[in-house]
Amino acid sequence: MTPNFDILRSNVLRSPVQFLQQIGIRADPDWLRDYEAWFESEGQGISDAVDRAGTPWLRMFDKWGARVDEIVYPPDYWRMLKRGYSAGVLWRVFENPEQSSLLPAYLLLYATGFYDAGLACPYTVSLSTICPLSKYGDAELKARFLPHMLQRDDSVWQGATWMTEIKGGSDLGASVETVAQKERDGTKWRLTGDKYFASNAGAELAVVAARQEGAPQNVRGLSLFLVPRRAEDGLLNYQIRRIKDKIATRSVPTGEIELRNSEGWLLGQSQPGIYLILEVLNLSRVANCVGGVALAQRAIADAYSYAQRRVAFGKPIIEHPLLRRQFEDRVRGLRAASKLAWEVVQMLDKVWQEKPPYSESYHLFRLVAHLAKYWTAEFAVQTAKWAMEVYGGVGTLQENRVERWLREAMILAIWEGTSHRQMLDGLEVMQRKGAHRLLFQHLAGKVPEPQLREMEARVERQLALAEAEREATLEKLFADLASFTADALSR
Repeated sequence: MTPNFDILRSNVLRSPVQFLQQIGIRADPDWLRDYEAWFESEGQGISDAVDRAGTPWLRMFDKWGARVDEIVYPPDYWRMLKRGYSAGVLWRVFENPEQSSLLPAYLLLYATGFYDAGLACPYTVSLSTICPLSKYGDAELKARFLPHMLQRDDSVWQGATWMTEIKGGSDLGASVETVAQKERDGTKWRLTGDKYFASNAGAELAVVAARQEGAPQNVRGLSLFLVPRRAEDGLLNYQIRRIKDKIATRSVPTGEIELRNSEGWLLGQSQPGIYLILEVLNLSRVANCVGGVALAQRAIADAYSYAQRRVAFGKPIIEHPLLRRQFEDRVRGLRAASKLAWEVVQMLDKVWQEKPPYSESYHLFRLVAHLAKYWTAEFAVQTAKWAMEVYGGVGTLQENRVERWLREAMILAIWEGTSHRQMLDGLEVMQRKGAHRLLFQHLAGKVPEPQLREMEARVERQLALAEAEREATLEKLFADLASFTADALSR
């Protein structure tokens, strides 16, 4: 019996905590086990009910006609949501001020993604709000807002990251039309514009991409601003135009946000804003990697449980050699994708507090993040699709959840940059920073030297091509480089 099949039979895949430990990730704190146990006993049922209910409702006005823009979910949803915050997805990062670490947050995001990929989104964008605030906010801003986001009870504030506008999210330099005007007195700014895909609409605090009045119409003209839900006078500081009706991630409200002379504060005044924006996106991209692997683990675990019970041609379908081999291959792929995802988590944890100009370690992280986001998202989609095929026709029925994993996986492949966006950004960091050479140094000793040199030569040949051909023929190389890296790390 192969080691991969032993993992299936041992039920390790039924537990996100046990699987992380099996692949060498320290995931043994009691608080993480308690979080998993709560989802097993209560959380999964709440999550299923929220997903079946569909898009939440936007209550725009109270009974007196005053604008409130309240996101309406069942009460149990809020209990489920606040569970992750109280468990420490934010406050544990900063529990030790001398040595802040992102690892507790990503452990909780993994456990969350195993049960509800959409629910991991509010936690992710909240993390991507508190990190730039703690890093680039001045003393007054941090004293005003950080305590709210570090609460350990239901009073905790949520965050959001609003970059995308109607023209799209990839070409931020051309698509961001939100304008920020500085008040004559003080440090406050006023933002006016519309955000089209605004995850976690209704959050108490958001980081927002905007262009200072008169700034260049390119990425270097962008800045990052902190925008609270309520202005200093207590009134709503932004309005929600509508909540999006979407196929998945129904446990996060995604809406359209109207900024109209909204109060905001500039983050990183001495730093080019585009770097801050990309730092925020990279935090989310790494969370996407973790979520993709967690979802794939869940899809394989559910498919195996079904395959043990489903009988065809006189025996459980798991006993048929072809399907058994497919399960072994999926577990092998899961281990490789997991190693890649957690490698990039650990890389990020070492460099996330760097400021421009960045070190070589940061550029290496960037390349591995693009490879990992691409590879784990594609693996999640293909694994969820395969799991539905294991179920056959009943896999299309909502009560079996497998159709949900496919819906959620499709979002993971798009969120924070589609696969081709990861390829192009990965190409950029190889061309400009030589990050591929840093990668091969990092992998030295993990694979045979001839294989390493062969892959390095392939990358160099690709970079030497004419610009149009270099981009047009990139996909095969990028996929192979991602697979090569994942396999090297899983040895």
